[in-house]
Amino acid sequence: MNVWASMRIALNALRVNKMRSALTMLGIIIGVAAVITMIAVGGGAQARVEEQIKSLGSNLIIVLSGSVTSGGVRLGSGSQLTLSEEDAYAIQREIPEVQASAPTLRGSAQIVAGNTNWSTVIMGITPEFLEARQWEIASGKSIEPADLAGATKVALLGTTVANALFLDSDPVGQTIRIRKVPFTVIGVLAKKGQSLQGQDQDDIILMPISTARKRVLGATQAKQRSIGAIAVKIREGEDLGEAERQIKNLMRQRHRLQPGQDDDFSVRNLSEVLATQEQSSKVLALLLAAVASVSLFVGGIGIMNIMLVSVTERTREIGLRMAVGARGRDILAQFLVEAVTLSLVGGLLGIVAGAIGSFAIGQLADWRTELSPGSVVLAVGFAAGVGVFFGFYPARKASRLLPIEALRYE
Repeated sequence: MNVWASMRIALNALRVNKMRSALTMLGIIIGVAAVITMIAVGGGAQARVEEQIKSLGSNLIIVLSGSVTSGGVRLGSGSQLTLSEEDAYAIQREIPEVQASAPTLRGSAQIVAGNTNWSTVIMGITPEFLEARQWEIASGKSIEPADLAGATKVALLGTTVANALFLDSDPVGQTIRIRKVPFTVIGVLAKKGQSLQGQDQDDIILMPISTARKRVLGATQAKQRSIGAIAVKIREGEDLGEAERQIKNLMRQRHRLQPGQDDDFSVRNLSEVLATQEQSSKVLALLLAAVASVSLFVGGIGIMNIMLVSVTERTREIGLRMAVGARGRDILAQFLVEAVTLSLVGGLLGIVAGAIGSFAIGQLADWRTELSPGSVVLAVGFAAGVGVFFGFYPARKASRLLPIEALRYE
């Protein structure tokens, strides 16, 4: 008997017991749907981390002003601007691994454009900042060194600010007022999305750091060139850990800190933080898939039970077929085909249920999901494997029945 004949007999046997076949497939349907849905949820989490890595910029190190001690009281990190523009330029000049080093000064203000106003973050930057953050210009032009030297009143708008102030009109060339000072919009930044803390990175206005200090934020210390942070981009292929160590050593040397004395700055390697999050999201995706796979094993046990019942019910039929010439391998093939068919049909229905479940989670829970073809192939292949694995024992039991004993079975 060939495979096609075995498949035809198997399908006819499944059609005879439609309800039992449907209930048997239910475990496989739920298992495949659960695997696909959980992989989609884990994939969505991983994709979100990858987007955050891309939005922050690759190979990025942030140097922040640190804590200081005043009158015996140790103030918190960032409580005083302990960095300067010269620190940023020294990092660029003295550390070969550094591609770009950009000083930044941060504040907030109410922005007015015509009859509309918006409260947002103000950041004074140098032209190197956009390179360090890998931030593109969606329209208009970037801040140039001449703007920095002349403290010109020009600004780049994040997409959130541009939409809030100008709706659908083009902001480039328009005038806005920041703390009653008129600024000309020279460009709109490309969309960045949320940061690691869930903050909107596009709710921001960039301007020359000299302009921010002199006309908007003001000098907060006697040291006129003090800054809040330095964005440092490391060249591709360089060791971020080594670059971080060199930056720390350089800053301690420039700030004349003695051995054992606490740093008055902090260095954050964002790439390492994001890499850890990415690895965690991968582990989460695998864990979710492993938990969901338990349903497939439960469905496989259901297939084994039903196939054993089927062998018992059809013992006389098996004996009759063997008496007229069917070999053990023909019986084995028939019952294996039945088990695999149950698994594959259940797997196909599970794909549909999994796709619907992934879409529902994305819509109702506002959670990003990524339905990949690989997860579909994996789930269906696993379902077929479950059918073969759990169907083999009943099929082997049926193929080893003796024709005389099978015909006598009541």
